[in-house]
Amino acid sequence: MLKPSLVIKADSKADRAQTYISKNIRITYLTSRLLRVEIGNFIDLPSYAVWNRKFPAGRLDVKKKSGEITAETEDIILTIKSKKPYSVYFKDSGSTEFFSKQKNLKGTYRTLDNTIGKIPLGDGFITEKGLYLFDDSKSVLIDENGALIPRRAGSLDYYVFAYGKDYRGTMKAFYDISSPTPLVPRFALGVWWSRYHAYTQSEYLNLMDRFEKENIPLTVATVDMDWHWVDIKKHFGEKLNGWTGYSWDKTLFPDYKAFLKELKAKNLHITLNLHPKDGVRYFEDMYEPMAKANGINPATKKPVEFRCGSDTFWNSYFDILHKPYEKDGVDFWWIDWQQGKRSDVKGLDPLTALNHYHYLDNAENGDIPLILSRYGGVGSHRYPLGFSGDTAISWRVLDFQPYFTATSANAGYGWWSHDIGGHHQGYRDDDLYLRWIEFAVFQPILRLHSTAVELLGKEPWKYRQDVYNSACDWLRFRHRLIPYIFSMNHRCHKDGIVLCEPMYYSYPNDKNAYEFPNQYMFGSELMVCPITSPQNKENGMGSVKAWIPDGEYTDIFTLQKYKGSQVLTLNRELYSIPVLAKAGAVIPLSCDKGNSVSNPETLEVWVFKGNNKFVMYEDNGRTDFENHTAETVFTNEYNSVDNSVKLTVEVQGDTSVIPKNRQYKICFKDIDCEDVVVDYSDEPIVIEIENPIEYKKENLRDRVITIMSRWQDNTFKKQRAYKPFEDVADKNSFFRVLHSSKLPKPIFNAIYEALSEEN
Repeated sequence: MLKPSLVIKADSKADRAQTYISKNIRITYLTSRLLRVEIGNFIDLPSYAVWNRKFPAGRLDVKKKSGEITAETEDIILTIKSKKPYSVYFKDSGSTEFFSKQKNLKGTYRTLDNTIGKIPLGDGFITEKGLYLFDDSKSVLIDENGALIPRRAGSLDYYVFAYGKDYRGTMKAFYDISSPTPLVPRFALGVWWSRYHAYTQSEYLNLMDRFEKENIPLTVATVDMDWHWVDIKKHFGEKLNGWTGYSWDKTLFPDYKAFLKELKAKNLHITLNLHPKDGVRYFEDMYEPMAKANGINPATKKPVEFRCGSDTFWNSYFDILHKPYEKDGVDFWWIDWQQGKRSDVKGLDPLTALNHYHYLDNAENGDIPLILSRYGGVGSHRYPLGFSGDTAISWRVLDFQPYFTATSANAGYGWWSHDIGGHHQGYRDDDLYLRWIEFAVFQPILRLHSTAVELLGKEPWKYRQDVYNSACDWLRFRHRLIPYIFSMNHRCHKDGIVLCEPMYYSYPNDKNAYEFPNQYMFGSELMVCPITSPQNKENGMGSVKAWIPDGEYTDIFTLQKYKGSQVLTLNRELYSIPVLAKAGAVIPLSCDKGNSVSNPETLEVWVFKGNNKFVMYEDNGRTDFENHTAETVFTNEYNSVDNSVKLTVEVQGDTSVIPKNRQYKICFKDIDCEDVVVDYSDEPIVIEIENPIEYKKENLRDRVITIMSRWQDNTFKKQRAYKPFEDVADKNSFFRVLHSSKLPKPIFNAIYEALSEEN
């Protein structure tokens, strides 16, 4: 049997009061706008997609008449005919809608490997009119012992979603039956380093030292597949595939435990790349115990095959191959499965099994679990994070990713991690690199990644001086944003609202919300309009066509104000993109030095004029976080009569997770302060700001509150356009020629290093 940590808990059997049965048809009431219809075999086990079906029973009136069944709830009428299509009648709209006529707004896709730009996406749960028939007939089941097992063929298992244009309601209903999106660990929200390159132990540590020296706060250190033996013929004399491996390459990492220990000393979290397909072979360090555990005589050197249908294999796979490395310092695993969709269990995709069991196993130590892997189908939101695959370095790829991330919300999948800057192919382009980083700052995960080609590396200092300076600023700002993103992480888990949403979730009745696919909401406070095309040669600016919804929005960097409803072309220098805060927005930022991801000791809060309430979440970083979460509630009130802003701060929940002596810096971004009153426990203190650039501090019972105006924000340095190639007509053409040339490697490296030194 599977060990207990790999067995899920689910409420998959509905109460009898929720159901209606007629011969081979069973209808289950889940909500007044969500019904389950089974035709053929009735299933009470959880499926990979749906774990929960036990909900309070509501009104379910069922009538049979001339070859059809009509099921009515408080809100919908479902007609089941002997032949498709099924039809749903919305009582509040007075019209009949058919599933076949619904325009699906699409969902997501397994991987973007080897793609260049747009690809067709699979269907999501969201249709323009809000009616969706989810077919769960082919997903595997999970038995009482946690094993993934096939279904019997020939039966139908449908879920009817009928929430109209309440798109968030649709997705919340899906999370209710499938399970909420788990919390992502706080460290995952910072900046990751990753590269497909055979690093040596000293080379990798020296690189981490360089990032530290540059004051670029990395939080995750990724080691790609070359951590293990890859050239099997060279080291063991066997002509075998080297993608799968579980033993450290001692020629590259002579003391891997010391290597992991040094990374940990730098406050880095560690992930290693896996390709499990070829099982465990005789040259692996753990071969003998793995062979014995799986009933194989080690003397035979017979491989321990990768088997999805073996409980013994799964138990030993984790306890023998992975747990020892986790004790040495590996935090989680990057599952780089690329070997097809078939396994020894009929209908079971190996990727879905790997995601499921790896995620469950990673929670054993009590920390919030994590994996990095490709999308494994509906239900994959339970296993963050998503690795979107190896993409080309291309403006077309960058231009597709904002839409791809936001639209994945329609499949309930909100935690994509892209190869920021692109993985391979294409050509080096400094402007593209910086635009990609700007976009990535406002994405779920910021993971710098590239192939082994030196010219395509993503280290900021490898790019020209102005791009290097700006990239560093952006990466530092991403680290500062962690308190905001982590709060949205909690909101996603608790309320079913993903971090990056299409605009039509907030404005379902405005046609403009559907016509700007690259524009999206980044949490509750910010609207992002990334620039994903080259600079305009005439004015030297980047531009994006954007829709400003009703209300007032302020660019958080330029402080330009926009009022809706209108469509505009927004122009920005290379060093900025439009990120617009709604009226009343509150954005918490960390001011702590270094790469710490702890709840910040110094918190800076950007406040925009308007009326709003924002909740900042902080917790203990453990799987029992539900009982150890603090909520800091910021209530922002604007009085237009006297142009005053009142910000009230209240702390609720487990305050022990908040650092003692926390310092608060309150920055009113779009209003100049004159008189400021700080009211703390009935002891009002007036701070007079004589000049917008000056401010004073007051100690308030071990709290330091600093009041600032917009003029004191130095988040980004002004960059000077840098043109090191003035004698070259087109610098990108130059890099293209260099990259595609067949120069001897020493000459190529000498040219590259000379350019790097000049920059």
